[in-house]
Amino acid sequence: MSDNAVVLAKTPATGVFVWPRPGGWRVFALAVAALVLVPVVVTFSSFAQVEGDILAHLTEFVLPELIGNTLWLVLGVAIGVSVLGVSLAWLTAMCEFPGRRLFDWALLLPLALPAYVTAFVAIGLLDFTGPLQTWLRAGWGITGLPEIRSRGGVILVMSLALYPYVYLIAKNAFATQGAIALEAAQSLGLSRTQGFFRVALPMARPWIAAGLMLALMETLADFGTMAIFNYDTFTTAIYKAWYSLFSLAAAAQLASILILFVLVAVVFEQRSRTQMRYGAVGRSAASRRIKLSPGLATLVFVYAATVLAVAFIIPVTQLALWTRDVIASDLDSRYWGFAWHSVLLAGIGALMVVAVALLLAYAGRQRPGNAMMWTQRLATLGYAFPGAVLAVGLFIPVAALDNWLIDSGRAWFGFDGTEILKGTLLVMLLAYLVRFLAVGFGPIDSGLHRISRNIDEAAKNLGTHTAGLLTRVHLPMLRASLLTAAALTFVDIMKEMPITLMTRPFGWDTLAIRVFEMTSEGEWERAALPSLAIVIAGMIPIILLTWRGGNSHG
Repeated sequence: MSDNAVVLAKTPATGVFVWPRPGGWRVFALAVAALVLVPVVVTFSSFAQVEGDILAHLTEFVLPELIGNTLWLVLGVAIGVSVLGVSLAWLTAMCEFPGRRLFDWALLLPLALPAYVTAFVAIGLLDFTGPLQTWLRAGWGITGLPEIRSRGGVILVMSLALYPYVYLIAKNAFATQGAIALEAAQSLGLSRTQGFFRVALPMARPWIAAGLMLALMETLADFGTMAIFNYDTFTTAIYKAWYSLFSLAAAAQLASILILFVLVAVVFEQRSRTQMRYGAVGRSAASRRIKLSPGLATLVFVYAATVLAVAFIIPVTQLALWTRDVIASDLDSRYWGFAWHSVLLAGIGALMVVAVALLLAYAGRQRPGNAMMWTQRLATLGYAFPGAVLAVGLFIPVAALDNWLIDSGRAWFGFDGTEILKGTLLVMLLAYLVRFLAVGFGPIDSGLHRISRNIDEAAKNLGTHTAGLLTRVHLPMLRASLLTAAALTFVDIMKEMPITLMTRPFGWDTLAIRVFEMTSEGEWERAALPSLAIVIAGMIPIILLTWRGGNSHG
């Protein structure tokens, strides 16, 4: 029997079934998966210590509004990102129009803008006292524009910020399958429009669903945008329960309900992945792009340019203008501290994530099988959990351990301290690891799968064992994958807000925290400087995605 199979084995001496002792790789993978389960178990166990008055208040006055707001938000964002992402993906992948090569990668740029940055720029520009409405009233007498501080405003901002998730995945689906699907539809007598809706779109549906689920999970996890719009969802309610009601138990109970929403989204996303099938590959689609008429090509150009301008160019331009106005007074030693904390935390977090992701992916290579595959999936499930959930779910056990250490220290050594673990970076770094492990795992695992096992066998025949195989053979071949994983994780941590806000030690403010503080006071201009720094860092994964995409098609 292979030692890779985790099954019950019958010993010849006793005839008793025993569980085989797992190897070190399995133990490591299971330990990482267990770390991901900790916040889930902790949040659901909070119902064992119910605070009656607070729970009654939440049930009567808070939960109905939270559920209603969340459902409307999810529905609106689903429609918005689907319409924008699918339409732009089809046009850039299947149609020829002026600027198509530019829009092909430029439409990904909104990924560099955190949604909470787009949110306060939109409010600053479109609010009643903002420059646009002021100009329309003074110059044209136009009043009564829709209120940006509304449910519609939140949905618009989130749709503009998150449509690239659908666009990126759907574009690849259309590029590989769209040309053949459209030609097959036309051979059956359908028009191009009918072929799109009846053949090409249904074939791409699993990819579209996967991108949509990613966008919706980001929507459920968002804290900064909801706080800026004062639009109450579970993430803002968790923060208020912790810091306004001073009830970790209530925060955990709200987090458990949010986890149920997230798990439903994960199930749908996983089901969509199992339906994926690949058709044509290579450059077949590029050689058969639809030639649009001059008038239609102009309309497509205007549409793509408008989306890019509203989602990225205008917000970044406004940030640059605001930064120009405040940089002389705001750029002082504090900002170097904010930037240093952001870079340090993102650097440490990225190193942790890449190291654990590398070992987790390598465990799957050393001990392949269904058990390891499911363990890896569980270990990378943390990306689906909102930061607020992880902050609460990891803070509670660390606080309990901290109290036990303090009590033990007093009893045994006369220790008179008040904090050992809670005042450190431990909770924050653990939450980063759980939240962003999937971000680092994806590129590394894909890189490992591209390395032939024949190379492993050849190295073993030359006397190279597991450690040497990893350090001397695989690591040099994984250099690009490791760089991609580190860059993506670094930027995600730079932009991350709720985990840092809820678990940072005293004095560990970052650029994202500075944005939160300034927007909480309505200081849009002063929030521009740290936001622009975050956006510049956010350009890194866009450049990497464009570079890798260009290499893969080169």
